Amino acid sequence: MRRRRYPSDTTNAEWTLIEPLLPPPACERPTGGRPEKHPRREIVDAIRYVVDTGCKWRALPVDFPPWRTVWGFMARWAATGIVGQIRDQLRRRVRLGMSRAPRAVATVIDSQSIRAAETVSRATRGYDAAKKVNGRKRHLVVDTKGLPLLVMVTAADMTDRDAAKEVLFRLRLMHPEITTVWADTAYAGTLVTWAKTFLGLTIKTVSRPRDASGFVVLPRRWVVERSLAWLMHARRHARDYERLVQHSETLITWAAITLMARRLTRRRSTRPTVIPSQLTQAA
Repeated sequence: MRRRRYPSDTTNAEWTLIEPLLPPPACERPTGGRPEKHPRREIVDAIRYVVDTGCKWRALPVDFPPWRTVWGFMARWAATGIVGQIRDQLRRRVRLGMSRAPRAVATVIDSQSIRAAETVSRATRGYDAAKKVNGRKRHLVVDTKGLPLLVMVTAADMTDRDAAKEVLFRLRLMHPEITTVWADTAYAGTLVTWAKTFLGLTIKTVSRPRDASGFVVLPRRWVVERSLAWLMHARRHARDYERLVQHSETLITWAAITLMARRLTRRRSTRPTVIPSQLTQAA
């Protein structure tokens, strides 16, 4: 068994949460299969190491399983929806721990343009003229507590309004209980009518005050901005390196899984919570 030595390694408490959510090994299924050579915990630790440090897959330290094995597990779990299921189960546990309903009915949506590395093909990248970024765009949907529900990655030249149709369609299929989506003015216009007519979703836009100057904490929207900042703590997401957008979405989801697992296992902090009104006064 590998000695846990990196900050990204799972603790015993985190592994207790994640292990039951992983699919059973092939050798334990009725169809049969070879026993796995490497423990599942080492595979998860290696994926989290890549996400946390931003290293190349080929640069995984030698105390982890071979990088091809780790990458293969990451790709298979992503293709079968396992990673999304782990995220959803952990999010429900976090919400229950906050005395909230396990399923959210109100969400917040926003996007983030990020530069892409040379490994990203021209077919999946573009130029965001507003942000002056050549790369990809991450569209994130969170609940009112900032817990991720869905992430979709597109080329950066796709407008928020156009991408939102696909994002909201996926959101409706995955979470039929959702009724309200908070967003900025980039999602206003015909999208509001389209979402109400075809998806039964109410989009409520939050505008920046006209007389505001400098940094202003906006109601509802600050939640998703904070979530994007949380995900950027993982160095892999400072730039997009993945050849496939599906793998980019998967590694973003792994960053969210790590955040929620740590939240479920950490001790309650005695530090006072800063609420948006206090932030506004400070600004």
